[in-house]
Amino acid sequence: MKVGVLGLQGDVREHLSAVEAAGAAPVVVKHPEDVAAVDGLIMPGGESTAIGKLLDRFGLSEPIRKRANDGMPLYGTCAGLILMANEIVGDEDAPHRLRLLDVAVRRNAYGRQVDSFECDLDVEGLDQPYRAVFIRAPVIEAAGHGVEVLAERAGAPVLVRQGRLLASSFHPEMTGDPRVHEMFVKMVAD
Repeated sequence: MKVGVLGLQGDVREHLSAVEAAGAAPVVVKHPEDVAAVDGLIMPGGESTAIGKLLDRFGLSEPIRKRANDGMPLYGTCAGLILMANEIVGDEDAPHRLRLLDVAVRRNAYGRQVDSFECDLDVEGLDQPYRAVFIRAPVIEAAGHGVEVLAERAGAPVLVRQGRLLASSFHPEMTGDPRVHEMFVKMVAD
C-alpha cells in the first residue's frame, strides 16, 4: 500500500517517516502521474497560499480533487486542512483550495508563530491522550452534517473525518506518536 505525501512545501520528510512508522510505503508526490500511483495522499502543513499556487502551477489540483472525489483517502494537516476546506472565514482567504471538506476554517486562528503550543487531546478511537503540536494553526469554526469530530480543543474541532477525508489543525508528524498516521493508513487500507 502506497501513501503519498505532497512534496511541494512543509514537513514532507517528517510525514514520510510517520507513514513508514504507520506501516505503509511512503511516496513523494510532485506531479500528476504521482497522484495516480498512490492509494492515499497526505497534504502537509506549510503556507496554504503558496501550496495552493503550486498545486495549480504543477497541475495537481484537478488530479487530487478527482481522486478524492472518486474515493481516494486524503489527509490534510494544518495548511492541508485549509486547502481541503469548502469555506474560509475571516479576512485571510485561500483562493487556490480543493474545496472537498464540508468545514468552515479560520486561518492562523491560534495566533502567530510565537503563539505555537502543544496540548493533550482526547481523540475518538485512541485509548490514551494524543500530544498535539499547533503552529499558526487554523480553527474549524463550523462542520457540516457529514463531518465527524474526532477531537476538540476548547470546544472547537481540531481533528475531523468526512467519509475518506481526514483533516487536523495540528501537526501529527512532529510528535513521534504514529497513532493519527496509523488512523489514516487504516482508512487507506479499508
